[in-house]
Amino acid sequence: MRSIPADVLVIGAGIAGIVTALELAEARLRVLVIDRDDEAALGGQARESFGGMFFVDTPEQRRAGIRDNVELAYADWLAFAQFDADDHWPRAWARAYVEHCTQDVYRWLRGRGVRYFPVPHWVERGLYTPGNSVPRFHMVWGTGRALADNLIAHLRRWVPARVELRFGLRVERLLRDGGRIIGCSGVSEHDGEPFELHAPVVVIAAGGINGDLQRVRENWHRDWGDAPTQLLNGSHRFADGRLHDAASAAGAVVTHLDRMWNYAAGVAHPSPRYPDHGLSLVPPRSALWLDWRGQRIGPMPMISGYDTRELVTQVCRSGRGYSWQVLNRTIALKELGVSGAEFNPGFRDRKVLRVLRELLFGSRWLVDTLCRDCPDILVADTLPELVTRMNALAGEDAVDGDALAATIAAYDAQIARGPRFHNDDQLRRIAHLRQWRGDRLRTCRFQAIADPGARPLIAIRARILSRKSLGGIRTDLHSRVLSAANQPIPGLYAVGEAAGFGGGGSHGLRALEGGFLGCCVLSARRAAQTISGSGA
Repeated sequence: MRSIPADVLVIGAGIAGIVTALELAEARLRVLVIDRDDEAALGGQARESFGGMFFVDTPEQRRAGIRDNVELAYADWLAFAQFDADDHWPRAWARAYVEHCTQDVYRWLRGRGVRYFPVPHWVERGLYTPGNSVPRFHMVWGTGRALADNLIAHLRRWVPARVELRFGLRVERLLRDGGRIIGCSGVSEHDGEPFELHAPVVVIAAGGINGDLQRVRENWHRDWGDAPTQLLNGSHRFADGRLHDAASAAGAVVTHLDRMWNYAAGVAHPSPRYPDHGLSLVPPRSALWLDWRGQRIGPMPMISGYDTRELVTQVCRSGRGYSWQVLNRTIALKELGVSGAEFNPGFRDRKVLRVLRELLFGSRWLVDTLCRDCPDILVADTLPELVTRMNALAGEDAVDGDALAATIAAYDAQIARGPRFHNDDQLRRIAHLRQWRGDRLRTCRFQAIADPGARPLIAIRARILSRKSLGGIRTDLHSRVLSAANQPIPGLYAVGEAAGFGGGGSHGLRALEGGFLGCCVLSARRAAQTISGSGA
């Protein structure tokens, strides 16, 4: 392939790559953006996301009566991150994001037409470790698809004057001249033809490793024991770590690949587009979360909204790598959701009336679609029938019907006593969740499982879903890739998930949620500002 004159070569056309290219073009530099996927997938995994973003002290928070500040947010971030003593750059990026996310990400995106749902969500509140002290999860109105489409539209204004986009190119190596990176080489995904591209500056924006399940298993964190055999892929199919290998071969430090943001409530995609394609459910809080034998996980019951990583840890500890949730249709209509743009058409397409109707009456379309088409979701009129189907799906008679019936009866009896006498931690946390209006409309008020008027019964086989890489290529606060000597490698930058969202792991061990897209934007802007300011 003939080399194209460019000041900067950006590898990866997800949100981080798009923001990098857009800022560089606005600074009057010529940019070549290449991506392994097809042009229809421009925007990467962000197009499929729900579009939640972590911000501090925003107008949405103030209007909702939320008092937030940088010091509180940073303390929460550190508590969840549990950085190691030598995590200098991850810690520096964490501080930089918390301090600058509202000005350099929120307001920058608002200035380019991005809007947010008026009520922030309260996620990752913390369980054994303090989490978000206040709601900070700002949802892009229109999901991640609106975010991607908006930024792509801005970028295309510079095509072809300052930006060129090329697709179907798989990068295998970085090219060096002495100690400087001067381009990349690889092959075409379509015909296998080799290519070589040159530029004075190269920016890696190619995502993480979590799309390669074998690599995920090889880097499985020790806290989780052995990796499950039934892992699902909720990441981008091309997020396979090839660019991490290429950067490492060029002298870069790649770190903390065992730190991942995976989910405990994954199910098989009803219409998979690649092997092991999975969906991340929003787990119903009023469902009973059971281990593979149908026994309630405890002693502290599992419930989402507090510590996503701990949910994964509990499931892995049970010995099978999957779990069950048992609920009924009333709970499903109120609480069952899917993370991402595809299964939230009302929010994605900005249909206000549809969003309000589904908040008030439930999403019948979603529940019916999942119950009909998802192989991990089972429906039955009676509990014995449901147990039979659960065991058939698992391929073993592990779930004891009588024991499960007793578990459900004990839980329902707690509900029947009334809120004054609830002595079950799941019910106490449901009461706590319902105090925040962002959760009240999506959480049942103490719904019994065996309620005849709430049937049919539903069982969800929840599997571990591989999602995001919290570790990656080590960078300084200018997004320059660092060597083992802690020195910038001339001509090489890394942004977004490829850089562990900054510094090789700015979220540490676990994330407060919403920092992924935000860190993509901030790290990309830092790279572009450094490149355009120094020309190197």
